[in-house]
Amino acid sequence: MFTAVRKRAILSTAGIGFTALTLAACTSGPGVSNGGGGGGGDGESAEVTVYGTIVDAEAELLEQSWADWEEENGIDIVYEGSQEFEAQIAVRAQGGNPPDLAIFPQPGLLADMASRGYLLEAPEGVVSNLREHWAEDWEGYASFDGTVYGAPLMANVKGWIWYQPAFFEENGYEVPTDWQGLLDLTQQMVDDHGQPPWCAGFGSDAATGWPGTDWIEDLVLRQAGPDVYDQWVAHEVPFTDPQIQAAFDETAKILLNPEYVNAGFGDVSSIGSTPFGDVANALVSGDCKLTHQASFLDGFIVDAGGEVGEDGDVWAFMLPPFESGAEGEVVTGGGEIVGAFSDDEATVKVQEYLSSPEWANSRVSLGGVISANKGLDPANAQSAILQAAIEILQNEETTFRFDGSDLMPSAVGAGSFWQGMRDWVNGTPTDQVLEQIESGWPAE
Repeated sequence: MFTAVRKRAILSTAGIGFTALTLAACTSGPGVSNGGGGGGGDGESAEVTVYGTIVDAEAELLEQSWADWEEENGIDIVYEGSQEFEAQIAVRAQGGNPPDLAIFPQPGLLADMASRGYLLEAPEGVVSNLREHWAEDWEGYASFDGTVYGAPLMANVKGWIWYQPAFFEENGYEVPTDWQGLLDLTQQMVDDHGQPPWCAGFGSDAATGWPGTDWIEDLVLRQAGPDVYDQWVAHEVPFTDPQIQAAFDETAKILLNPEYVNAGFGDVSSIGSTPFGDVANALVSGDCKLTHQASFLDGFIVDAGGEVGEDGDVWAFMLPPFESGAEGEVVTGGGEIVGAFSDDEATVKVQEYLSSPEWANSRVSLGGVISANKGLDPANAQSAILQAAIEILQNEETTFRFDGSDLMPSAVGAGSFWQGMRDWVNGTPTDQVLEQIESGWPAE
């Protein structure tokens, strides 16, 4: 659950050290075709308002990414970031005061706004960019009922297993090629060193539990396959299905095994209270040998004083397939979708730019993020792991699925699923947890 920028935003409120940025308030006209962009006559710049979840240092980089384009095109992009976006975007749309553009962190929220008639159909130039520069799956995440309402912005790749290359080399360990190989490697580390190799943290303030959902999503996709994954997020396969329980059972072989966790923090019960970003410190110090997290952990490792790279202090390999021999990577990930409440000329122009390779390369070159845009040059990423993530996303053989909890109704994806993962690591039996999560699904 959550995109990379949302995760970093939450952690910044816990004192990670980002400097707060006071952002201009966003005001615009009604959420119809004559929204608040427009204008620009008499030598004045047209103004386009953009609203999203991106805050603090990330917001500064976002504004920097389009600064030159603003000047060249005579358009003033006024950005407002808020961690209350998910609740406030609906309030503003209902009240007739939406932004011109919104950066949606979950496809489900974009679809909800579209289903209620607030969002406008994506303009032709945006649809053209989407179909030329993104894999086909991404169009589905930007659509509702067969109509395209937006285009992707940034992305992240989940399912990385982070480790210390020097520790592997010293002990003769090799990167496993399947799930059982990962379990065997884990047991070998315990046999060799007599202590848990894995660390994990589910802590994230009100969002505590989301790192556990990422584990389950990765296992469902790899073990049951993409068709079952799609049926699961659409509620055609319930949480109580044996195929979903199997993913929990496999994940439990690591996360609920007191011999395997929680390195540097305590026992299994400490997982729920350990802040998710703190695993970076344990990994750099060597207290923790293995952890599972998305590509954005790179930034936390650097903040902890580590160097990320194949020959650096910390590197990562993708969680292997359930069975060896699979062709191409099978990965989960996330990202944002830009949708419009206005279709005036300036707003359309900004929306087209944000869906272009030009913007993707501009933003990625500033560091910290990636995009699934095929026109993005991986060399522009300022981190080796981000370059590797871009190459995975651009590979035609990659099977990509959006974060499952972001596709589920918020009552489940940001509610009962999170709560269920917290209960699970605190000792609640798996069958009871699955029933509890399933009960959160809204009635048809």
